[in-house]
Amino acid sequence: MTAADTAPKQSESPTDRSSGSGARAWIVTGLLVVFMMVNFADKSVFGLAADEIRADMGLSATEFGLANSAFFLLFSVAAAVVGLLSDRVRPKWLLLTMAVLWSVAQTPAALGGGLAVLIGSRVLLGAAEGPAFPVAQQAALSWFPNHRRNLPGALVTLGVTLGVITAAPGLTWVIHHHSWRAALWVVAAAGALWALLWAVLGADGTYRTDAPETPPVQSTAKPAYRRILGSRTWIGTTAAYFTSYWCVALMLVWMPSYLHNGLGHSAAASGKLVALPWAMGALVLLGQAALTGWLMRRGVSSRWARGRVGGSLLLLGAAACLALPLVDGAGAKTALLVVGLGLGGAFPTVAVTTVAELAPPARRGGALGTMNATVTTAGLIAPAVVGQLVDSQGVAGYQTAVLLSGVLLLVGALAAFTLIDPARDAARLGA
Repeated sequence: MTAADTAPKQSESPTDRSSGSGARAWIVTGLLVVFMMVNFADKSVFGLAADEIRADMGLSATEFGLANSAFFLLFSVAAAVVGLLSDRVRPKWLLLTMAVLWSVAQTPAALGGGLAVLIGSRVLLGAAEGPAFPVAQQAALSWFPNHRRNLPGALVTLGVTLGVITAAPGLTWVIHHHSWRAALWVVAAAGALWALLWAVLGADGTYRTDAPETPPVQSTAKPAYRRILGSRTWIGTTAAYFTSYWCVALMLVWMPSYLHNGLGHSAAASGKLVALPWAMGALVLLGQAALTGWLMRRGVSSRWARGRVGGSLLLLGAAACLALPLVDGAGAKTALLVVGLGLGGAFPTVAVTTVAELAPPARRGGALGTMNATVTTAGLIAPAVVGQLVDSQGVAGYQTAVLLSGVLLLVGALAAFTLIDPARDAARLGA
C-alpha cells in the first residue's frame, strides 16, 4: 500500500466530481487545445516568412529580430494584468475577447503598409496573446483535481506543438505561392472561427477542491501574492521556465532561417523540418505527463515527480545543444537541434501544474499570470540577441545562439533540481 492509498481524502461535492470527469470537461479541454494551436500558428508566421519579409522590406537580421521582439513588448505586461484579472473575471469571457482581438490585430499588416504598420500590428497581437497560455491552463485545470491535472495540462500545452506542426507546411505553401500577407488572413480567419465555437460551447469549470494531499485550508486560503511569488518553488519554476521559453522563442523566430541559411536545407524542406522539434516536444510532454501522474499516484512527492522530472528534460536538452559544435554535417546538426530545442521547450506543463499546486485557487490566476509575464520576457530578448549574432557572425551566429540556449538550459535545470518543492511551500502558505 502506498502513501497515496493511505492519505486522508477530502470530501468532494457531486458538482466537483462531475466537473473533473464528465464529457463537458474534455470538450472544453479540446477547445482550449485548438485555442493554443491558433495562438502559435499566429506566432509562427513571421518565422516561416522571415526571408520573404526581410526581402520585401529590406531588413537586416537585427532589424527583423527587433521587429519580432516588438511582439513581446506588451506581451508580459498583459499576461500579468489579465492573470490577476482572471481571479475575478470568468475565464470564458477573457478567452473569447483574446481570440477576437487576435483576428483584429492581424488585419492592418494583412492589408498592407510598411514596417511601422507591421510593428504596430505585432505589438497589439502580442498584448492580446500574452495572457493566452496561463488563462487557458487555468480554465482547463479548473475542471480537474490536482492529481488529475497532468494530462489536461499537457494537452493544452500540446496545442502549442500541434499549432506549429499543422500550420508550418500549410502556411509555408501560402507564403510561397501567394504572399506572407495572405498567410496573415489565414490565421485571422482561424481565430475568428475559434471565437465563434467558444462563444457557443465554452464554459468555466466548477472544481474548487485541491488534491487529497493538499491541506484543506488551501481551498479557501488567500495568502498575499508576495508570499507566493517569493517562495522557492515559484522562483525556481519561473527561472527554469524562462530558459525553456527562450528555446521556444528561438524556434518560432529563427529556426526556419537557420535550417535554410545555416544548414543548407531548401525552403520547402525547412518548412517541414521546423515541425520536428515541436513534434518531439509533443511526445515528451505526453511522456512527462504520464510519468508524473504515475509517480504521484504512487505517493512520490511533487518535488521529484515535477521538479526533478522537469529538470531532467532541461538537462538533456542542454547537453544536445552544447554538443552541436562537436558534430559535422547538416544531418547530425539538425538532429541535435531537434533534440535540444525539443526537450528544452518541453517544460511548460511542469511549470503550470507546479504553480497550480503551489497557489490556492483564489490566487492561482495571478500566480500563473505573473509567472507567464516574467517568463515571456525571454521572447522579448531572444529574437533581438540572435539577430545581432547573425549580423555580427554570419551563419555561425545561429550556432552561437544554440550554444547560448544550452547554457541557459543548464541554469534552468539547476533551478528546477534545487528549488522546486510545491508541497512544502504550499504547506507554508497555508500555515
